[in-house]
Amino acid sequence: MNLVLFDLDNTLLTGDSDFAWAQFLIGKGVLDREVQEAKNIEFYEQYKAGTLDIFAFLDFQLAPLARHPRAQLDAWHREFMDLSVRPMISDKARALVRQHLDDDAMVAVVTATNAFVTGPIVREFGIPHLVATIPAQEGGAFTGKPRGMPAFKAGKIERVDAWLESLGLHMGSFERSWFYSDSHNDLPLMGRVTDPVAVDPDDTLREHARQHAWPVISLR
Repeated sequence: MNLVLFDLDNTLLTGDSDFAWAQFLIGKGVLDREVQEAKNIEFYEQYKAGTLDIFAFLDFQLAPLARHPRAQLDAWHREFMDLSVRPMISDKARALVRQHLDDDAMVAVVTATNAFVTGPIVREFGIPHLVATIPAQEGGAFTGKPRGMPAFKAGKIERVDAWLESLGLHMGSFERSWFYSDSHNDLPLMGRVTDPVAVDPDDTLREHARQHAWPVISLR
């Protein structure tokens, strides 16, 4: 059996679902545009630069989930899928996922973006497994805080290992393992698989891929 892991934002998607969700809520008037838009852009630039404080970001990104009933959040998310997410899914991305699924690989998305935002997106691709940052809940309502280790940088390794262990597996259980990503933030996990693939990579990852003879592809 083979293992196939996909990053989500700017890899399977042609944009960033985290950033887009905040912008969607700003557009709906749920978040204050003047304050929240500048902060959203600031965090996104920090992520691209590799300087993001993931816990400070999660305080910002998860807070709106705690302010609204789950039914309202789910309704907004359905609209978000139609307006923002599906336009970011290319035919190439769908075809690559389908290829691996048809090969009977174990396929998962591994993303720092929280599971509330990403769960419906992963289901849209038909991918059966999601390893994501978990937004904590109490009594069915979000608390605005993460639960456990965020799936970010080296945290992705910890979360993937825990997921595989829960299935009685480990990275060595697979003949081959792929991880597709666009970001230098994912170099820790890319170094753990047999077949790392750079997808529309940032400059740092592109240079690393060149030095290590990793494949570079585009899903745009």
